[in-house]
Amino acid sequence: MKNAFSIPRPVPEGPWRWLVPVLLVLLFLLVLMWLPWQARQMESNERQEQLIADTLWVEQTLRFELARSEEALATLGNDLAVSSPPHDALQARLAQMLKTGHEVLRVVWFDADGKVRAMRGMELPAAGLTESSREAAAMSRTTRTGRYSDPYGATGLMHGLVDFHLPLYHGRTYVGSLVATYNLQILLDENVPWWFAQDNALSLLDRDDRVVARRAAGGPGRGVYTHKRALDLPGASIVLATDSVKGAPRLLPNLLVGSVIVLALGLVLSLAALWRHIARTVAAENALRQQMAFRTAMENSLLTGLRARDLEGRVTYVNPAFCRMVGLPAEELIGKRPPMPYWAPEAMADYEYRLRKVLEGDAVPQFETVFQRPDGERVPVLVFEAPLVDSHGRHTGWMSSMLDITDRKHAEELARQQQEKLEASARLATMGEISSMLAHELNQPLAAISSYTAGALNVLARADEGTGAPLDTGMLRRALEQANTQARRAGQIIRSVHEFVKKREPRRERVSIPQVIDGIRALVELQARQSYVTLQFAVPAGLPPVLADRLLLEQVLLNLTRNGIEAMQGSDPEGRLLRISAAAADGHVSVSVSDHGHGIAPEVAERLFSPFFSTKAEGMGMGLSICRTAIEFHGGTLTHADNPGGGTVFTFTLQQAQAEHAALG
Repeated sequence: MKNAFSIPRPVPEGPWRWLVPVLLVLLFLLVLMWLPWQARQMESNERQEQLIADTLWVEQTLRFELARSEEALATLGNDLAVSSPPHDALQARLAQMLKTGHEVLRVVWFDADGKVRAMRGMELPAAGLTESSREAAAMSRTTRTGRYSDPYGATGLMHGLVDFHLPLYHGRTYVGSLVATYNLQILLDENVPWWFAQDNALSLLDRDDRVVARRAAGGPGRGVYTHKRALDLPGASIVLATDSVKGAPRLLPNLLVGSVIVLALGLVLSLAALWRHIARTVAAENALRQQMAFRTAMENSLLTGLRARDLEGRVTYVNPAFCRMVGLPAEELIGKRPPMPYWAPEAMADYEYRLRKVLEGDAVPQFETVFQRPDGERVPVLVFEAPLVDSHGRHTGWMSSMLDITDRKHAEELARQQQEKLEASARLATMGEISSMLAHELNQPLAAISSYTAGALNVLARADEGTGAPLDTGMLRRALEQANTQARRAGQIIRSVHEFVKKREPRRERVSIPQVIDGIRALVELQARQSYVTLQFAVPAGLPPVLADRLLLEQVLLNLTRNGIEAMQGSDPEGRLLRISAAAADGHVSVSVSDHGHGIAPEVAERLFSPFFSTKAEGMGMGLSICRTAIEFHGGTLTHADNPGGGTVFTFTLQQAQAEHAALG
């Protein structure tokens, strides 16, 4: 094996040993020739870039001045489109526009028929507007936006003029237009600073490259540094052209000598820097080796799975935690393209959709999914996606971090089961409170059934005695019908109680709010009669259905009505009114339960929905908390407000079934 620290052999003599000095000399000569040209080129580029930046600044200054004038015209036009102000006030506003903008020579207000309603400034020519201005007026009326005409004019103040046409509409009706005439020469003189005009000759050119305005305080340009930029005026083609008065940079006389000295010093310094660089490189390599070892140890101890993919979806990196999570070694994952071996068959469509979004550059930053291990075990994970950017700021792929949320899922399932137990306990507690009322209510239909059946038996007994009296079938039928009605009433009460206390898994289905209210109506009436409360229902029959669990909604309504009835215990009997209403609006269905009780104090309202908080001495403080949880389970909200007539109004809102299906789709 070759020794890495062996002494190198002496270099044999030969003609090629002069190759390095010759190359150095040639490099030296090339540098001497390249440095002046490069310096001149850099200076030229700097001047050109400075000219471009200054031209852009001037263009923005001119456009800002015109935009300010356009905004003033738009404000005036909005007022004129609504109503015509007094003549003196209108003339004062037009005069103010001419005073604040010296480049504005004329402002004219035309009505819908093209007649002059008001004018300020320079008189209109006898021939009227130019052809270009009339075309701009027609285009502005068609597009309903302001338009500029092409420059016109030949001599004096009439040289370099443009018209700006602003159409006026009242609703959809065209009511006229405002026309402002600008002098481009004044615009250039007023808005271009003197220091820029001293170094550059500025010109405004029309679409035929004819000069319509010029400013050259420092003399004509030399044509070395030039730049053109369009003013971007709607309807007009006007270009701002700048020509610097500066010439091409010259070479310094002592540039060659200075280059030689600098190069010589550079050679000495480069040698020292080379040794220093070698020492730093060795130190950096050692530090990098230590950092890599530390990083590897840290990645091996992480519980979070890490995965990197390129822009094509190919896996480029995985850490040991990810390998343990999917049950596959890194060798089977690196370089793998979708579909991945750890994708579960039942979630294949979700994987493909998210992969497509990633390749389109629109990755979902956080989502939950499930992975499948080779033995078929499913692992629920929480995935975080983030762009992968290299040291040059280029997007090279996507970095994903995964958390195994199996324990969290188990905890959520346990919490859901506990919530169901609390709901069942609340229902049983409610039924315990109304058990005495239920016995009283069932006693009435059962007693009625007994009476009606006894009457029917008497009718049959008289017919059997042989007295000759005919059998009264009408009376017998009425007695049996009344007994049947009372039996159905008792059965309805028993079915309502059975459905209310029956334990089952929550399920969402299309539910009609009127049917939900009818389902608990018997139980609500029991409580209301016991407390001498008058019930009032305002539930339209044509309400749209909602997607919900009917039993949970019945529990919420029964809890809210019971709270309302209890809140009116201290009120006068004639004022005890409980109102249940429902309405539909904006794709939602809202149900309100309002009472005329003692209301809710502000300090109580802050903790009203908190678990285990109750204003009742024997209350558990879970009723309203369970109600809010049940409504939020359906994606709705439960709120409360003061009743204008005294008391409280509780309202829960749910999304309509049609809108919910559209959102899920």
